Amino acid sequence: MSIHEECGVFGAISPERKDLGRLAYYGLYALQHRGQESCGIVVDDDGLFYSHKDLGLVGDVFSKEDLDRLPDSTMAVGHVRYSTTGEKTRANCQPIEVNHQKGKLALAHNGNLTNSDKLRDRLELSGAIFHTTSDTETIAYIITGKRLHCGSIEDAVSQAMDEIEGAYSLVVMSAAKLMAVRDPYGYRPLCYGKTADGTYIVASESCALQAVGATFIRDLEPGEMLVFSTDGKVESRREHCNKVPRQSCIFEQIYFARPDSVIDGIPIHEARVRAGRALAKAYPVDADAVIGVPDSGLNAAVGYAQESGIPYSIGLIKNKYIARTFISPGQRERDNQVHIKLNPISSIVKGKRIILVDDSIVRGTTSRRLVTMMRDAGATEVHMRISAPPFLHPCYYGVDIDSEDNLIAAHHSVDEICKLIGADSLGYLPIEDLELLSPGVGYCAGCFTGKYATKVSKHYRKDRFSTPLSQRKKKK
Repeated sequence: MSIHEECGVFGAISPERKDLGRLAYYGLYALQHRGQESCGIVVDDDGLFYSHKDLGLVGDVFSKEDLDRLPDSTMAVGHVRYSTTGEKTRANCQPIEVNHQKGKLALAHNGNLTNSDKLRDRLELSGAIFHTTSDTETIAYIITGKRLHCGSIEDAVSQAMDEIEGAYSLVVMSAAKLMAVRDPYGYRPLCYGKTADGTYIVASESCALQAVGATFIRDLEPGEMLVFSTDGKVESRREHCNKVPRQSCIFEQIYFARPDSVIDGIPIHEARVRAGRALAKAYPVDADAVIGVPDSGLNAAVGYAQESGIPYSIGLIKNKYIARTFISPGQRERDNQVHIKLNPISSIVKGKRIILVDDSIVRGTTSRRLVTMMRDAGATEVHMRISAPPFLHPCYYGVDIDSEDNLIAAHHSVDEICKLIGADSLGYLPIEDLELLSPGVGYCAGCFTGKYATKVSKHYRKDRFSTPLSQRKKKK
């Protein structure tokens, strides 16, 4: 099993009406790796919102007829989702749409609020009625509440940023403006670019800009809000910038982002190669071949091979039609998919001492299966190398680790894990080498160290808004 993060966001604004629904569709396709539970697109045609969203992959949710039903528009917002707060239901599909006293709002969110339960309680006690179990709806309520007393939607969003805490990269669409927002710590990535015809694009990763023919301009700064108007104006608001140290999620470099993306000036492929080189220095071993676990283990495997001088080989073939194992929320689905997702190439593995490079070990299920595959294919030795330190603590900022219950490293030593997965040796990336992945950019490593930049609820659970009554703990 591998770690997974929950969402990708996309936004577009054009000076003229055009088929932005299809443009968003292509952008979401490029961001599919960030969320495979559900997806959606909302377009704005002269203040009227039209949308299509559902559970499933982008290619399954949107047919040609669905896209044809979305009218030409001047703005669009798109989202791919994997749930970290709120269960997998159609009601939780994003972008969230809200009709309020001063107009319409569509909101796409990547990240996780650490004070959403507190905010939600306050809102419910004031009479708010929630239709989803996602913390994104809480953000929408806060913004619309502020809008009642503000002169503009961007002022309302800015004031909402004073109250919401945790990780959030947002694309917010009103009837007349598009806003891109990154939280003051910069936990989740967000960038923007521009196409040749003057359409501005906002996306979680630069790979989505390339997919729609946009030229990358820059990443948003932590705490920055960009306000786009259909007349082509772009306003940068920085009242929330430089208030706290940057805490970009280090797992973007290790796993989440596509290797062809550049985040905060860091080419993802190069960062992973550096991790592989560091692994080779920290945990050398005599072997015949270095094999990466597709997809995010491949780049680190290249780095390990370069540093060690041991040949890099393609020893595992991935079924391209199977989603990332961790994206399947149930353990049974994960176990089943491991069997059909990857297959070893026996001619490469048989009779060889193999170094197998992967990005992480969470429960240990996938690693154990991979080691068994290698041995069944004839490997004489299997040495596991992991391009991240051991996961010891929950993540509260948008990674689907809400407790230590299922973290194998939280309950076993490295030697014990090595025996449990059946490897001949096991080496994790040393914690001090994390800075090689994010040179010059402050990062969050709370899931490895237990040190968090914000206050976090010790009772946080992913399913806290969707737990049956019989399973809820009584409040003290």
